[in-house]
This record gives sequence, C-alpha cells and structure tokens, in this order.
Amino acid sequence: MPAAADVESLERATLQAVAPEFIDDTVPGWLLPMDPGTVGRAQCAVPLSHAAPDAGLIGDITERYRARGFAVAWRLPDVPAFGPFTQALGGRGFTRRQPTLTQVTRVADLLPRLPQGPAVQLADAPDAAWLAMFLGEGLDPVDGASRSRSLARARGTGFASFIEGGQTLACGAASFGHGWLGVHGMRTAASQRGRGLAGAVMHAMALEAQRRGIERVFLQVDASNAPALALYRRLGFETAWGYAYWRGLRRSKRGAPPPL
Repeated sequence: MPAAADVESLERATLQAVAPEFIDDTVPGWLLPMDPGTVGRAQCAVPLSHAAPDAGLIGDITERYRARGFAVAWRLPDVPAFGPFTQALGGRGFTRRQPTLTQVTRVADLLPRLPQGPAVQLADAPDAAWLAMFLGEGLDPVDGASRSRSLARARGTGFASFIEGGQTLACGAASFGHGWLGVHGMRTAASQRGRGLAGAVMHAMALEAQRRGIERVFLQVDASNAPALALYRRLGFETAWGYAYWRGLRRSKRGAPPPL
C-alpha cells in the first residue's frame, strides 16, 4: 500500500491539474470536486487515504453534491479496505466503470530513458497551436473543449509543444505541485507517430520538474490501453494503485456525467 502522505499529495496534485470549478474540502479525508464539464476527475468525490472509509458518509457527501445541482459520483481505489464502501454504493445503484491505473516513477529515473527534444517549448499558457493539437483528430469536440478549459484555468501547469518547421506536432500538459510532476493531455499528430515526439515532450517536462526540485512523476492511464501501458513500462513507470469511477444512473441538473 502506498504511504498515506503520497496518496493525499498525489490526489491533491490531480485536482490541481484538472481544476474543477469548485472543491468542497470540509469533509475530513475527502475532496469533493464539482464541475459541469466532461473531465471525470474534476467531478468525483475522492478519498485522501486508502484506509477503510466510513460508509455513513455516503449520504452526507451525496447531499453536498445535490445542494450544488450535481449528481454525486466517486473515484475510488481498488483496494480491499474499500469493499464495504463500494458494496454500500452498489446497494444505492452505483456501478463501477472505467478501471484506471495511477502510475509513478522518479524524475531521475525517467530522464535517461527519454529522447531530448530541442524543439520543445514549455509555456505558461496554451497557445492556439497547442489547443488545435489538443482538440484535434480522435477527440470529441465537446469533451476536448471542456478539457482544454480545465487545463487552461489550472495553476502550476506548463504547456509543452514540439515544434518543427513552424508547426506543432506534439503537445502535453505538465502540472507541478504538491511534490509531483503530473503528465496530462499528451497528443501527437497521427502522421508523426513513431518518431518519439511524445518522449521528447515528456523530457522537457521532466527537465522543468528537476529544475523546480520535484522528484516524482505520476500519470493516470486507462487500464485497457495496452499500447500506452507498454510505453510507460519501458519508461520505468510502475502502478501505484488502480481506481475506478462509481456512477449512478441519474443525471446532474447541469449535464450528463461523462463516461471518463
């Protein structure tokens, strides 16, 4: 089991990166992000510990979401201690969806495995070319717009672009906070895949993390994404824990809960 301090710092870093409109942090041991967009991590109640939670909190947390016009959803670790809690959720009609892996490594271990990219630029805000790449092929426009707004309002995020011939060919977002480099929003133009551009983008992120004195890296990847998992394994990432989303059938007054 990861150290409790690592769980809390990483979950806080995750919400810093996805920047929900509002976070209720008044329930001890929990963060309750609320957002009308499509980013699941910005909408789901998440525990700050992997110790057994009190199922009696389900009603209170549900009411807190309802009071702000949202249907409650949960992002919970796949650990035995949460068995009674998830069983109680199942009794309320919630179902487990989208298994995801939280993977971690150290900056010092990551850097030697990555190709250097002199063409990579790291900016404090996303420019038009970064957004065009992020919102490009293969991404639902509504989902992409929601995610780009979330990233753009996040604090402590750097926006990396691999630029060649005046064109942005790959991009990613790096969050710096709570002792972690978080890797998010990685995209590469379809015609440029296989050149190692994503690695070059990540190299620039890791160098900036090293400059800031940040020693650890995390990312979150769909458990069924075999190509991504193979890449991250080659880069030295290891799974710290898995989690899943628990959602009900009822929709929020401000929009339907997203599948992700």
